[in-house]
Amino acid sequence: MNKLLESYMAYLKGQKAMSEHTCKSYYTDLISFEDFISSKYGVSLKHPEDILPDHIKGFLKNLHMHGLKKTSISRKLSSLRSFFRFLEKKHKIKKNPIMGVPNPKIGRHNPRVLSVDQIIKFLSQKTDNSPKELRDKAILELLYGSGLRIGEALSLDIDHIDLSQNTIKVMGKGNKERIVPLTEKSKQAIIKYLEQRGAFNPAPREKALFLGIRGKRLNRRQAIRIIEHTLKQAGIHFHISPHTLRHSFATHMLEGGADLRTVQKLLGHSRLSTTQRYTHITLGKITQIYDMAHPRANTKKK
Repeated sequence: MNKLLESYMAYLKGQKAMSEHTCKSYYTDLISFEDFISSKYGVSLKHPEDILPDHIKGFLKNLHMHGLKKTSISRKLSSLRSFFRFLEKKHKIKKNPIMGVPNPKIGRHNPRVLSVDQIIKFLSQKTDNSPKELRDKAILELLYGSGLRIGEALSLDIDHIDLSQNTIKVMGKGNKERIVPLTEKSKQAIIKYLEQRGAFNPAPREKALFLGIRGKRLNRRQAIRIIEHTLKQAGIHFHISPHTLRHSFATHMLEGGADLRTVQKLLGHSRLSTTQRYTHITLGKITQIYDMAHPRANTKKK
C-alpha cells in the first residue's frame, strides 16, 4: 500500500471515525480500481494527478460488463469520490477527475423487514441458559429493541449500559453519541448475560459488553452467525442481515404511531430523508387496512 493510501486510511479511522469494516471496504474498492487502471491505462494511485475521468468511466463500465449490481458500483464510486476529495484537501491534485462522473441510476427499493409475528418467533427461541446463548439472546433483543446498527452493538462497553435509567449510550457514525432507551426484554436479557459474562474469561481490563469465545470483543462475523443460527431455529427460511432487525424496529415504531423525528433520533440518522424511506412501507400497510375497512375503498367489494 502506497503512502497516500496509508494516509487516507488513517484519515478515515481518525478524523472520520469510520469502523474497521467500512475502512476495509473502502480499501478493497481502491485496490480494485488501482489494479484496473494500472493494467488498462498504465496509471496508478501513486500518481493521482495522472488519472482522468475516462479512466474512472472505464472502470465503472468494466464493473457493469462483469455483471456487478448498480448498488455495488455506486458504493465503489462513493469510495473513489471520498478518496479524491481527500486528495483535494491535501493539495495532492489540482483537478478532481471524478467531478462530472455520474452515479448509476438506482431504482428505489424498500428494505426488507420482518413482521411483528416473525420478530416474536425469532426472539422467542428457547435457550439452555448457557453463557453463549444468554449472550446471543441479549444481542438480538438489543438489535431489535433499540434499533442499533450491528457495529454500534458490538462496540458497546459495559459502562455504556445504565440499567437504573433503562438507557444505553451509543456511539454512532462519525463518532456521534446518542442515548437510546432499553426495552424491558433487552434489559432482562442483558442482566442475565452479565451474570454469566465471566464464563468467557475476559482479561481484567476488558470493557467490551459482548465477548467472543476467546474473551475479547465479539466480531461482526460471529454476530452474523448468531443471527443465521437463530433464523434456522425459528423456521424463517429467507436470508436477513443484522440491518433487517434495525429496519424492522423503525417500521414497527412508525406503524405503532411514533413520529418521524423521534424515530430519526433513535436511529441516529443525520438526515430526516434517510428515515423517511420507512414511510413507504408503513403507507403500504395503511393502504391495505384502508382497503379492508372502507366500504367504498375497493370497487370489487359487494
